[in-house]
Amino acid sequence: MRPFPTTSLIIATYNWPKALELSLLSLVKQVVMPTEIIVADDGSTDDTRKLIESFQKKLPIPLKHIWQPDEGFQLGKIRNKAMAAANGEYLLQVDGDLILHESFVKDHLTACRRGHFIGGSRILLDQNLSNKLLEENKTDISIFTNGVRNRLNGLHMPGLARLIEVFKKENGLYNLRGCNMSFWKKDIVAVNGYNETIHGWGREDTELVIRLYNTGIQRVYFKLQGIAYHLYHKDYDRGNLTHNDEIVQLALSTKRSYCENGISQYL
Repeated sequence: MRPFPTTSLIIATYNWPKALELSLLSLVKQVVMPTEIIVADDGSTDDTRKLIESFQKKLPIPLKHIWQPDEGFQLGKIRNKAMAAANGEYLLQVDGDLILHESFVKDHLTACRRGHFIGGSRILLDQNLSNKLLEENKTDISIFTNGVRNRLNGLHMPGLARLIEVFKKENGLYNLRGCNMSFWKKDIVAVNGYNETIHGWGREDTELVIRLYNTGIQRVYFKLQGIAYHLYHKDYDRGNLTHNDEIVQLALSTKRSYCENGISQYL
């Protein structure tokens, strides 16, 4: 097996420390650990800081806390700051409301290769199961657990996935989930990371991927691996989607590969 690259796993969070705790607990159980973990915190209160400090004492790898003031939903901005602070040559990106399969990190690192990025999927948990896991502080879950939706996304067969990849290539913008993605840091820097002109919920990941495609970066087939269980929560305000969609269409129509307002300001 080829050696894995140094890897920074970035967890985005905002004021939900109970969910973040489950994400961190699932990271403790990984069969392959990242080189470091970075919490990208979009303005949480002290409860999140205290939780992170407690895990910094437990984890065998560095855990960094990158925080910015709460000035509205600015996910792209805090991810840029975390990516700029990352020491790994490979960046693995998740959200702080995911419980990760024990082979999650290993699956990403086994599948990664130069000139490509990975876009994975997620398994949705209903409200009752999510509440139960949060109350009991447990991460034990499988596709057979009551309350698991879209169970097919939870099938873990990485060997079969690699066989299918020989015949099937991923392309396009369908099924992109910023909560389960990974890239080479040099590729992110080359396109200047997330476009911070995008404000509020939605489309920041789509616009980033368009620019990666426009530089010739391809997408890895990533079904049957990289399993992540998504805790239930109410939908975010989508009032900025029209503005954000316009920025996405501009990237498509102009074949743009670089954004002006991105990661370079933190490097």
